[in-house]
Amino acid sequence: MKILTADHVLPITGDALERGAVAVDGERIAAVGPRAAIIENYPAAPVEDFGAAAILPGFVNVHSHLEITAMRGFLDEFDADFAAWLLTLTKTRAERLSDDDVQTAAVAGAVEGARAGVTCFGDIGRLGRHGFEALKRAGLRGIVFQETEFSPADRTADEDFEKLREKFLALREGETALVKTGLSPHSPYTVGPRLFQKIAEYAIETNVKITIHAAESREEEEFMRAGTGFFAALYRKFGHEWNAPRCSSVEYLERLGVLRARPLLAHCVTVSDRDLEIIKETDSRVAHCPKSNAKFGHGIAPFERFLDAGIRTGFGSDSVASNNTCDILEEARFATVFARSAADRQRFLHAREIVETATLGGARALGLDAEIGSLEAGKQADLAVVGLDDIAQLPVHDPYAALVFASNARDVRLTMVAGREIYRDGAVTTLDEPALKAKMRALARQIKT
Repeated sequence: MKILTADHVLPITGDALERGAVAVDGERIAAVGPRAAIIENYPAAPVEDFGAAAILPGFVNVHSHLEITAMRGFLDEFDADFAAWLLTLTKTRAERLSDDDVQTAAVAGAVEGARAGVTCFGDIGRLGRHGFEALKRAGLRGIVFQETEFSPADRTADEDFEKLREKFLALREGETALVKTGLSPHSPYTVGPRLFQKIAEYAIETNVKITIHAAESREEEEFMRAGTGFFAALYRKFGHEWNAPRCSSVEYLERLGVLRARPLLAHCVTVSDRDLEIIKETDSRVAHCPKSNAKFGHGIAPFERFLDAGIRTGFGSDSVASNNTCDILEEARFATVFARSAADRQRFLHAREIVETATLGGARALGLDAEIGSLEAGKQADLAVVGLDDIAQLPVHDPYAALVFASNARDVRLTMVAGREIYRDGAVTTLDEPALKAKMRALARQIKT
């Protein structure tokens, strides 16, 4: 048993506590409340006071691609050309990076998350096993979604599904209490309808979580509605036929029955009013990635409307190849200012609901809210301590506003997962970070060669 106290404790499901405390017993939270009361109830427990800081649930990053962390900054010249970005990424990963290289990159991405107060990832991997092992090595929680290959042809759906299922089951054998597996049919424009249906049926039958890139860009919207544009040219290049469904990606997934699996839909930038209704009606969820969306020029997803519709929504960093940082506080800030500046804004989003999205919202989006996302007795002791004593943060009138508008990953002082310290005061406790940095610098030279 140990007690953590700070000037601010943010349970998320209750009001902020001034001079609050969290009692941690093993991997779970024993109690949350006023500092004096908690210390009185557990007089033998050691007490650590973080002072000018906020203790809150760990941040949940619901959409990442840890295995391409080595691409940070490498693809920036292609940001204005999404097609070139995708093709260069695929070619570079295949031709310049070994399995060991990808593993190193994934571990580096997990460490970055831990330093930023992220305790749980929803990670997508084309190779799968690298993100899976990275989370385990770093001591983080997460769901790793095994992604499909480019597989648009119905005639190969059975074969494609069996290959995917084989990879998924191999990962599942290595599951732990913290790291689980899921499936990711990449997107409506890379996966054929029959394969989509087979994955959805399997997910429903076996209670497997799935995530899908959906309504991410104007190029995708054009391809789905008109059958033209970049993706149409790509299909022609590889000799694949495509009959445009003449509807949105969300409507298409509903027609196929895929939304019966209640997937986590990443991006949802170009969604319509009807799309939002469908997402809500099917209890599908949304991974909101404001920085990545904006960096590509894809647009601004209707975050305010996600929340007001009651859609389970969390923040995702996407890959650092498209975003350049894994910092959920920064995602929260971008999401807020974009939503407040939207032409169709109906109200101002407030900092407290933004912090909730970054924590409990992400847990709900991943279906993990029974265990994480808030500071409550009985839940897993997944928490972050964010310092609020930097000159750039003072004075603190409202801890929620201080977190969203004046803080970033570098203010995190402690990251704890299931009661275990993963990061503290500048040092990751589970891995040799200096050696990891040296490997990442070598990877940069290798990729450029």
